[in-house]
Amino acid sequence: MNREPGIPPVPGAGAAGDRARLFARLPRLPRDDVAWRAAQELEDWSYVNLGLGIPTVIADYVRNRPVTIHTENGMLKVGPWAQPGQEDWDLYNAGAEPVSELPGSSYFDTVESFAMMRGGHIDVAVMGALQVSERGDLANWNNPERGLPGTLGSIGGCMDLAAGAKRIIITMEHVTRNGQLKILKECTFPLTGRHCVDLIVTDLAVIKVTPQGLLLKEVAPGVTPQAIQALTEPTLLIDKDLREMPRPRI
Repeated sequence: MNREPGIPPVPGAGAAGDRARLFARLPRLPRDDVAWRAAQELEDWSYVNLGLGIPTVIADYVRNRPVTIHTENGMLKVGPWAQPGQEDWDLYNAGAEPVSELPGSSYFDTVESFAMMRGGHIDVAVMGALQVSERGDLANWNNPERGLPGTLGSIGGCMDLAAGAKRIIITMEHVTRNGQLKILKECTFPLTGRHCVDLIVTDLAVIKVTPQGLLLKEVAPGVTPQAIQALTEPTLLIDKDLREMPRPRI
């Protein structure tokens, strides 16, 4: 691990509007590719909770692997999204999206589901984020600027997962559409958990949270470390084996 000396700033990337224009010009990965990349982090035989948004796509990428998907509304062995015309509205994930069931699927109430989350039985939680700090602090339930506490108006299970899951992976767009930074020195939104994030997978990069700081491990094809740094508030450490983010094989 080493810090790349003197990464030159990208001209005109200091203000939010400039960052938004830079972000729009970059060859960002599609959301499905971000989900696929995060899926490569999941170990066989692990128990995984998938949050709303990008994480829900991961179920499609582990369908043929021994990975057990847990959803906080009370289901184990969640299958891929249900195909059109095959929806069963008794089977849905935490985002109220229709899913399929796999052999051995089981169902339980919210009390048991949260006991799994709080009891340390979830190996990995993949969640979205509003903000992540350089120490791995997570803010993903309340955006005071919009006046809306969370996607569904409540904290949900994100705090239980932040405290109980053995590993936290964040999937998200690197900055907001209007150029507001999401990877910060300090979170400015109410925190979900402190020092809980292990890995950040965005549409531009893969960044690992380490005791020394944020380590840039991968960049999207065609994106430079300089561009990533321009859209990230903390100074990034550059992995000596920095590589391009792999893409799904068609």
